[in-house]
Amino acid sequence: MLYERTAISKRPEKTIRNDIQLLEEKDVMTVDMFYRDPCILDFLGLQDTYSEKDLENAILAELEKFILEMGTDFAFMARQKKVTIDGKDYKIDLLFFHRKLRRLVVVELKIGEFEPEYKAQVELYLRWLNKYERMENEESPVALILCAEKSDEVIELLELDKGDIRVSQYLTAMPPKEELEEKLHLAIERAKIQLEQRKE
Repeated sequence: MLYERTAISKRPEKTIRNDIQLLEEKDVMTVDMFYRDPCILDFLGLQDTYSEKDLENAILAELEKFILEMGTDFAFMARQKKVTIDGKDYKIDLLFFHRKLRRLVVVELKIGEFEPEYKAQVELYLRWLNKYERMENEESPVALILCAEKSDEVIELLELDKGDIRVSQYLTAMPPKEELEEKLHLAIERAKIQLEQRKE
């Protein structure tokens, strides 16, 4: 279900074709090809109750698998990256660099449902990184807020499906086989419809 989990799959057909062509011809990856939702983190071995610190520790213990779930070309930069603004300290949970995007990538971890104030928190981190950490040849930083749950309507109203901040739900266990089969069936039907539309 990798394609269905990437943000590009939710874009218009023309955008998808243009982004794929850009990747094939110029080896340039768009941000929509990077973001995934949901992220399957079943390899972390988390039980029913855990804290954000437990989640972070599990990710770092299984860093290679986490990076493979997020995609290739990642470089780990920092854990609990300290950001000081007006004498007040903040900490970015995880900081990566994506080579193909040429961007710093903030990963903010939340164990509960997505809350609108998380957007402001992460915007502050991105602006600080853009001002103090971004190198001359890099694009502006992007962020992924990983939450246990999210509301699509809240995400849409905050326009977090368009900018440099995206929200992705994470799953600590694989969905049941029946659900995966249903999603596969829907993906095949969608692909058939797209093929028919291309023939017309």
